[in-house]
Amino acid sequence: MEEVQPVLKYIKEAKDFGFSDREILISLISAGWQFQDIFEAVLDYSGDADLPNQSEKIIFVENLNKSFGNVQALKDVSLSVQKGSITALLGPNGAGKTTLIRILTTLLKPDSGEARVGGFDVIKNPQSVRRVVGLAGQSVALDEILTGRENLEMFAQLYHLSRGEAVRRAEELLVQFDLLDAAERQVRTYSGGMRRRLDLAASLIANPPILFLDEPTTGLDPRSRFTLWQIIQDLAKNGATILLTTQYMEEADQLADKIIVIDHGQIIARGTADDLKKQVGGDVVEVHLTNYQDGLVAIKAVQGLAKKWPNLDDEMGRVSFSAKDGSTVLTEAVRQLDNAGIGITDIIFRRPTLDDVFLALTGHVAE
Repeated sequence: MEEVQPVLKYIKEAKDFGFSDREILISLISAGWQFQDIFEAVLDYSGDADLPNQSEKIIFVENLNKSFGNVQALKDVSLSVQKGSITALLGPNGAGKTTLIRILTTLLKPDSGEARVGGFDVIKNPQSVRRVVGLAGQSVALDEILTGRENLEMFAQLYHLSRGEAVRRAEELLVQFDLLDAAERQVRTYSGGMRRRLDLAASLIANPPILFLDEPTTGLDPRSRFTLWQIIQDLAKNGATILLTTQYMEEADQLADKIIVIDHGQIIARGTADDLKKQVGGDVVEVHLTNYQDGLVAIKAVQGLAKKWPNLDDEMGRVSFSAKDGSTVLTEAVRQLDNAGIGITDIIFRRPTLDDVFLALTGHVAE
């Protein structure tokens, strides 16, 4: 807190002299203060309704709507994100995740509703929002002809950092993201994981307190994905607020303090991973059929043992259902299937996953 006291003092004095929020921000940035310190001070200042304070959520959305022609991408979306947390927007392709991120980063205007990021309205104060956010989109925004270092220094110049600050910040990020050995290579020679790390580093060039990650690990191999997970967790530990979109259940489970499930433009559930898994209830029993065509007959045979109507995956030849005690139900399920003349290759019970949650909530798997 000590490091932001001079900033906080300046804000109070400037407000007393009648300076506008915009003038204060420009003065602080020109004086060389880091975005993080400015933002911390602004959050602690509660003398003006136009400036954010601690009582506000760092990201606040209420009744947000957006349509593209006859397609409604977002339908009355409301959510909030707490400072210093990782929140995951979980949903399949076309659910509305990217549309929401684009609105929150001022790249797209909503049709109606309210959205505030860092206490600033995305419509009324887009420039203020852009000063406190970083964005790593689905498409890697790098110049393949430039080296890794040159890309970071270019982004620093776009943020109006001085030449010396740009060089220093690029070096810091190359070290942080384990890219120093490849810093002088052209980006076109980088692997997919290296490009994703460099893209994320570029979004942090101005040290923003709020970070938006749109499907950050899509297309990465398991090792690169795990490495990026560790980087994201470290960013949150160091005080960043992160809102990420993903269609990977495991990713949301591993990273997020809170998960918001979105489907067809609507939020259908929210909570911690454990909270959402409890909605499935009990254990999940999975039956793998010898003959995939026996699915409907198998459902009829085990439906009396299930808490809810069993789910059938035709392509995998698998019937699954939730049960209060999977170990007890397992033996009875085998007996019922045998009586019905249904052959099985395997039957197991396990704790519910977020895949089970999504299936229970929407009636279909996340794609």
